[in-house]
Amino acid sequence: MLGEKEPSQNFPLFHFFQYSNIPKEFNVIPIISIVGKSDSGKTTFIEKLVPELTRRGYSIATVKHDVHGFEVDQEGKDSWRHKRAGAHMVVISSPNKVALIRDVEKDLTLEEIREKLVQDVDLILSEGYKKDVQPKIEIFRKEKHKKLLCTKEDNLIAIVSNKRFRVGVSCFFLDDVKGVANYIEKNYLTSKREEEISLKIDGKKVPMTQFVQSFVARTVKGMLTSLKGCDNPRQIEIRIEVPSDSPLTQEGAGRGRRVSKNI
Repeated sequence: MLGEKEPSQNFPLFHFFQYSNIPKEFNVIPIISIVGKSDSGKTTFIEKLVPELTRRGYSIATVKHDVHGFEVDQEGKDSWRHKRAGAHMVVISSPNKVALIRDVEKDLTLEEIREKLVQDVDLILSEGYKKDVQPKIEIFRKEKHKKLLCTKEDNLIAIVSNKRFRVGVSCFFLDDVKGVANYIEKNYLTSKREEEISLKIDGKKVPMTQFVQSFVARTVKGMLTSLKGCDNPRQIEIRIEVPSDSPLTQEGAGRGRRVSKNI
């Protein structure tokens, strides 16, 4: 129930959360492509940019584009034998990491990769994908290249170079990693930091992991898109009141608690 109605005296307040400062658009993981010609230093720059953003508390995914094809498995290993036997997809799992190898019928776009493979991160940085539609930051070295690879029409948003350009986009020196991180944070990540989600059960605030916060936020925003008169909300309050004879309430009371273990 949306609104400011106070809970009834006859029902325990079972579930309450508040979501503040919601941007109008539905939450989608932003993608930025680091592009440039050969030997421009794309990988080196990403190696510096990822830890700078990570230090600021963001979770980063990276995608490397390889137009020539690649092999990540080792010949003779069990997973390699699975794939050679005809498996469409092979998953290698350990306590510390998971790897997935699967066949694709075409070169996936970054949007397709995001939808099919990436979750629970704040930003995707790709190396390459100069022909994709996502925003691009170009690495340019004047001693190696004569002209830029991309223009504003290619969704170029910034240039990192040892040469000054006047092409209508932001420009940074090659060693200005913090400046680029500030630009990305301000234009693509700040709205995430300003979001605030809180959950209360019977008046007591309950901590939530980032995954749960993101799940709640996306669920609520998705629901609002189908409701009239809910455009560009700044604050949402939802209260779920459970009758005293509810199985949930009775189960909690039987253990000396008012709320069941599952919502």
